[in-house]
Amino acid sequence: MIILDTSAVRALADGQKTLNLLAGNMARTPGDALRIPALCLMQAEADDAGAAQRVLAFSSVVVDQLSTVAAVGVGTMFRDGYGGADICHALYCSLPRPDFKGMSILLTDDEQRYPPGVVAVDIDSPGMLGFY
Repeated sequence: MIILDTSAVRALADGQKTLNLLAGNMARTPGDALRIPALCLMQAEADDAGAAQRVLAFSSVVVDQLSTVAAVGVGTMFRDGYGGADICHALYCSLPRPDFKGMSILLTDDEQRYPPGVVAVDIDSPGMLGFY
């Protein structure tokens, strides 16, 4: 599962080449989607009017809702100092869940924003383009 945090959502909305290619490729692959935590989408829209509409125009984008259980988990992370509400929602979405088998990848512009154990990938790293 690929999750975009607020910084990655803003980059996708601003036309960042690598993320746009990824969104286009995922649209052609059945069952694949870029997941955006609802609070990350909210923060991106608050920072840049129209960002949500530009991102939601991609057919490969799915918004991860803030359910009752998620709200409690995100609130706990926020209270414990893991970051802002949007960062905590992205972190919550990257946790293991019964409906997805595999490892979550969190795309961000700052890998150090997330605690150890979270697979965070810098959206500007060469690995995003398939080069290592």
